[in-house]
Amino acid sequence: MNAKQSLFSAFEEGGLAGKTATEILKILNIPYREKKRLTDLLDELVEEGRLFQNDGGRYGTMEQLGLIKGTLRGHERGFAFLVPEDKDAYPNDFFIPHVGLHGALHGDTVLIERVFNRSDDEGAVVKILERGYSTVVGTFRRDRRAGVLIPDEKKLATEIYIPLSACANIPNHVKAVAKITSYPHGKCPGGEIVEVLGDEEDFFAEELSIIRSYGLREEFPPKVEREANRQAARLITEEEISKRRDLREKIVVTIDGADTRDIDDAVSLEKDGDEYLLGVHIADVSHYVAYRSPLDLEAYERGTSVYFPDRVLPMLPKALSNGICSLNEGEDRLALSCLMRIDGKGVVKDSEIVETVIRSSHKMTYDEVDKILDGEEAVCKKYALVKDMVCLFGELTHILQATREKKGSISLDVKEAKILFDGEQIVIPDYRRTFSHQIIEAFMVLANETVAAYMQSIEAPFVYRIHEKPSVEKAVAFQTFAKTLGLKARFQTDDVKPYDYQNLLKAAEELPIFSVLNRTMLRSMQKARYSPDNEGHFGLASKCYCHFTSPIRRYPDLCIHRIIKFIINGGYGEACDRFGDFVKDAAKQSSERERKATDAERDVDDLYTTMYMSDHIGEEFDGVISGVTSFGLFVELPNTIEGFIPIETLYGQFVYDEPRFRLVGKTESYTIGQSVRVKAVDVDFERRRTEFRLLK
Repeated sequence: MNAKQSLFSAFEEGGLAGKTATEILKILNIPYREKKRLTDLLDELVEEGRLFQNDGGRYGTMEQLGLIKGTLRGHERGFAFLVPEDKDAYPNDFFIPHVGLHGALHGDTVLIERVFNRSDDEGAVVKILERGYSTVVGTFRRDRRAGVLIPDEKKLATEIYIPLSACANIPNHVKAVAKITSYPHGKCPGGEIVEVLGDEEDFFAEELSIIRSYGLREEFPPKVEREANRQAARLITEEEISKRRDLREKIVVTIDGADTRDIDDAVSLEKDGDEYLLGVHIADVSHYVAYRSPLDLEAYERGTSVYFPDRVLPMLPKALSNGICSLNEGEDRLALSCLMRIDGKGVVKDSEIVETVIRSSHKMTYDEVDKILDGEEAVCKKYALVKDMVCLFGELTHILQATREKKGSISLDVKEAKILFDGEQIVIPDYRRTFSHQIIEAFMVLANETVAAYMQSIEAPFVYRIHEKPSVEKAVAFQTFAKTLGLKARFQTDDVKPYDYQNLLKAAEELPIFSVLNRTMLRSMQKARYSPDNEGHFGLASKCYCHFTSPIRRYPDLCIHRIIKFIINGGYGEACDRFGDFVKDAAKQSSERERKATDAERDVDDLYTTMYMSDHIGEEFDGVISGVTSFGLFVELPNTIEGFIPIETLYGQFVYDEPRFRLVGKTESYTIGQSVRVKAVDVDFERRRTEFRLLK
């Protein structure tokens, strides 16, 4: 055993834990002249990650020094918070002052030690394990000496230094991407410009900056495109059809938005006595995307398609997503179908999952389905073949909704802006969600539940969609909020049930506060995520749930399609061997990519709504107060755009009544849910926010 290993063994035995180099010399009876040799060995062990050194110069393993691993969430003022990796052991975040960061930045994975002499929840960074950013998006500035990139992400709280030799040909005042090349001690990170996105005042350069900042992929690698084109050219052979259930003679329709290109679900419905035979037919994407092929690896990295007003970043190339996998009208398509027999109470009495071949009879839109249900003669005549089936859709949907309501399912119908962009003009109509949307939602949810319940019953490896119940802390905060709105929120905050939240929504559904209550309720809940273990879905009041219905645009759906096909073809053992460990990785990766996609979509939507409102400065609107803070009011318009009224622009002096979420003045007060009249006076593109003035 060499000297370094002997030294580490002494630490493992515990005798040297938490000791300084000088103390270790004494304990091991090493002459002082050998101190440099000892510190060199200690430094090597630290470099290898086997030992760590804290602020006081004391050495030990991670456990011996009580170090905590986590990710830094920075603040533009220079401090940060550590979000612990082990939330069971450390449920709360730790405050890290600027002096305790020791060069660590927002997004870095680090080890910290707790600093007890100031507070129980404060810490200092001991070691940076992994940098959160390899590239940074921002605005480039240059003078005669050097350049800097000012990050769009304010939480980074630092500029990126660009040597003049690396930016002499870069135009000033542009949006750009910098690659970080160094982290000099005590100085700003160094970097080089790798891409210029456009002028800093250019709207589309700003949108591209958001896409780059989230690391979203735009173009597909050539080998992936080639593979997609090769797969798209495959014909559906009679041999393949013979292996499947042929449903091409059955009336099947798709129902989507008028501008939808990637159609991954179709439905059929007929009645057998008092029972309904519902078919949910999903594109068999896994037939064309082989496991661990270039197509699959790219889809895994993307995790999901990302939708912006002017573009889509698809999970799969268009040759598949808009071509051979899309359930286009009048074309033979391979599908994986969930066929369900449902009784008059909305209970699935029997079901099966089968490989099928289908042919969509009609590509219907939501508007057309609504018009058929409303009895509009021209549309009923156009769709005479399927009119009766559409009426059955409505009949079954009412039954399913009543059944789900009895279970306590929460209707999270949160308003989201529908942003339309034709290349020149941005249009944001008032929010509208019709019954036809509810039809598709009800059918897809039922299929997702049915598939998940079957897979759980046979204990197969799987990716579930889970939604844990709210934490006690958030449940208490939401209960308090609901009571300030005048609602009776009588539920056990340590054991919230879905019907508790459902009852609150029902009590407020005819009130102006409904949208605000619904949005706040959503924020009080945990985020839904993917998991290899079934833990139920709180929001849907479902014991078992998955995402089965969108394999063109979501990787978890594609993953579980493969597993299902193995199992229904007698390959249970092979499915367990091949996917037993993989589902853990797929669940984690898909959850992370979904969060990034959602955040990116939100940021781009905010950019578009800000640009939209910049053309409406000076106009007046009716709105509802959606938020109250100590510094002003947030107001939501009927098209879901939210603007801000600074407190200093209100008439009179106001005090913030935090427990009741209101601003109180001598003659007037403002509270959530209150209807107001406002004027748009300014927009802030950096914050992507509109400023309103309250009108008398």
